[in-house]
Amino acid sequence: MPKKTKESLRSARWFAPDDLRSFGHRSRAMQMGYGPEDWAGKPVIAIINTWSDINPCHTHFKQRVEDVKRGIFQAGGFPLELPAISLAEQYVKPTTMLYRNMLAMETEELIRSHPVDGAVLMGGCDKTTPGLVMGALSAGLPFVYLPAGPMLRGNWKGKVLGSGSDAWKYWDERRAGKLSEAQWLEVEGGIARSHGTCMTMGTAATMMGIAEVLGLTLSGASSIPAADASHPRMAAACGRRIVEMVWEDLTPAKVLNKTSFLNAINAAMAMGCSTNAIIHLIAMSRRAGAACTVTLDDFDSASRKVPVIANIRPSGDQYLMEDFYYAGGMPALLKQMGSHLNPSAMTITGKTIGENIQDAQVHNEDVIRPLNKAIYQEGALAVLKGNIAPGGAVIKPSACAEKFLKHTGPALVFDSYPEMKKAVEDENLDVTENHILVLRNAGPKGGPGMPEWGMLPIPVKLVKQGVRDMLRLSDARMSGTSYGACILHASPEAYIGGPLALVKTGDLITVDVPNRKIHLEISDEELNQRKAKWVAPAPKYERGYGWMFSRHILQAEDGCDFDFLETSFGKPVPEPDIF
Repeated sequence: MPKKTKESLRSARWFAPDDLRSFGHRSRAMQMGYGPEDWAGKPVIAIINTWSDINPCHTHFKQRVEDVKRGIFQAGGFPLELPAISLAEQYVKPTTMLYRNMLAMETEELIRSHPVDGAVLMGGCDKTTPGLVMGALSAGLPFVYLPAGPMLRGNWKGKVLGSGSDAWKYWDERRAGKLSEAQWLEVEGGIARSHGTCMTMGTAATMMGIAEVLGLTLSGASSIPAADASHPRMAAACGRRIVEMVWEDLTPAKVLNKTSFLNAINAAMAMGCSTNAIIHLIAMSRRAGAACTVTLDDFDSASRKVPVIANIRPSGDQYLMEDFYYAGGMPALLKQMGSHLNPSAMTITGKTIGENIQDAQVHNEDVIRPLNKAIYQEGALAVLKGNIAPGGAVIKPSACAEKFLKHTGPALVFDSYPEMKKAVEDENLDVTENHILVLRNAGPKGGPGMPEWGMLPIPVKLVKQGVRDMLRLSDARMSGTSYGACILHASPEAYIGGPLALVKTGDLITVDVPNRKIHLEISDEELNQRKAKWVAPAPKYERGYGWMFSRHILQAEDGCDFDFLETSFGKPVPEPDIF
């Protein structure tokens, strides 16, 4: 029995009354060629589409939106496509992270201000998943998340290529003089062979997977390759399901709780997730309310007990997301997690996650490993704290050389990305493999937007000596497709006077991943003296969105949301009452 009636549909407030305002709504709908049979007594569904001409991850969304519409029509709903900012990861500068919250604001207001009863969110490229979900959580109406899906595996001369991960790998070979210009062009043409997101376990795959574990997608949807025929069928199923959810009044508040987010953290560890998962998942949990909020401590607790069982690059050594899907995908991974998954969490299917994966099977146990044959026995991420990062810093130990997990070395400090980029190409740079490269002023405010600069290039002098990893420390992020001994998200960031701003070239820094420590080897007295002499940099923006961003962005450990958008900031925004 539906919990909603035709009369209680939210959209009916716009279309049903016999008054002048509703006359205007109906007449303008008729102006577009619609009639009462399109909207009367039917759920109106917003399709929030992040397609654009410059987003290769979402190229197929132009067609997929039609698949979603087909499903909505099949279920007796009325679809309305509402375009949103696309956030093309590869092209937007300085970083799409600067605009994740803009997408969240846009999504929230699109849903709240239009005559819609529910929404299908179309995303996948890194920041679109958290941005769309954050906004939809704040709006509070029923929604289904439709993941773009990974692209097909890359290929070069019979070698399997993984987007991002192999780009960094072969670029170092190019810098070392071992790859010709012609060969490099062949790699460029072979590494991205279809529409869809990165097919490594980067941020896109991680966040689409997290959306599924949270229960916000159809079961099994997150890893379907974008070019697979199952993908348009899934898109149509999203359209059918959202209409049912509207009648059931299945809002996100009835789906999500703390268990949902703890499941997502555990699954992220098992996936060998992107370091960016921490920032986005914390932000999403804070939008879902105080009872759902997770912290860095939750991630570190999970990292000590949940092994990495998805043998997917960059944590894994061979397979890609296409292999993961055909090995059973996310349902199989969740089934393989055993006691690390709480099966009672609700999902948008109307069933618990345990019910959704009841019949899941692993078809290749080298791709999705059993717990006792994990590729890395502890979790994918580790949270480090110390006098240089009292708010925390993050490393992905599953994707770096083991010898750097406990290391003391001298700092080589750079105040900006251009300064660092110029220095690492200098073959006379005074640097050894034991140095710790430090990049600062690249955090949420300093970047601005916390760009993916944290995988600092190995200095070319060392690359030519065969060095392929060394410790790097920054207040920046890095691509989820990256790898290496990179310590990221150091907080508070240097731009606001965090301890990273006080480091000098030659200072010794100790990193101890097993004990979760990072320490600048100077006295508290010396640190305080340097702090007293520190001068704040000039503001980066004097107007516009950047001005607002700089004044309201939170630090990494708090999810980098705007302070005024969090649930705890004020009362929920009421429904529009003027029609």
